[in-house]
Amino acid sequence: MNIATDCIACIFNQALRVTKVLGLEDNKSKEVLDLAALHVADFSFSQTPPTNATPLYEDIAKLLHKEDLYAKIKEESIQKAQKLEPKCLAFLAQSEDSFLTATKIAVVGNVIDLASEVMYDLDDEVDKVMQTDFAIDDTSQLKKTLSKSKKVVYLADNAGENVFDAIYIDHLKKLLQEIEVYYFVRGKPIINDLTLNDLENDRLHQLTTVVDSGVSTPGIIYEQMQSEAQQLFDSADCIISKGMGNYECLSEKSNYPIFFLLKIKCNVVSRALNRPLGAIICKKS
Repeated sequence: MNIATDCIACIFNQALRVTKVLGLEDNKSKEVLDLAALHVADFSFSQTPPTNATPLYEDIAKLLHKEDLYAKIKEESIQKAQKLEPKCLAFLAQSEDSFLTATKIAVVGNVIDLASEVMYDLDDEVDKVMQTDFAIDDTSQLKKTLSKSKKVVYLADNAGENVFDAIYIDHLKKLLQEIEVYYFVRGKPIINDLTLNDLENDRLHQLTTVVDSGVSTPGIIYEQMQSEAQQLFDSADCIISKGMGNYECLSEKSNYPIFFLLKIKCNVVSRALNRPLGAIICKKS
């Protein structure tokens, strides 16, 4: 899915958001925005939004001498998500369709997205998503595919989502005891996406094999993956892809058993999927 004109303004606004989140002084904020303007001029309509945005974020990090721009925010997001874990587990325990509920729980965390043009309150979203139907609902196909799977690749997205992903994966492993799950994270810090460092002592290490994908963009790009990650991706019986960035990069890979789990948080993805802003999606590639 290549960049659209709306994406250009969105990515520039992401640079502005960096200055606000980090509390930069006016002079330094202007340097960041000047840098963003230079990058925007070079954006290519033949590349995905994550591919276009990555060099800008890398140069902002260099300018500010800060390798992980959102390190503190990511830590806070994980802590906030952990406080909501009991509520999610209560929904799961009371559910008549535990697979559907667990899949919704996985989607809940996708609102934690500092690259999104629309911001949502995580606490509110737990209740809302539980009462919302999937606007594209391929959950029955996902369940069927998983029931025949041995090797599952799970493409992570933002910090904080890992808490909800862990609930989902734990439930899947109880339902389907023979599956082996490989949890792909980014190769280095980019926006608020998960890296290995963010998952130190996380229980996902007990539930899955956490894999450094080697990818530096806020969306999985196959060609950037380390060879081990590519081999796992190619041999997976099922690939669960979280978030809009991964969808933007993988939406055209119809030859893989990919299921996209996400909440629509921008107009470009809304138009691509022909569903409204705020809709939750479980879509087979």
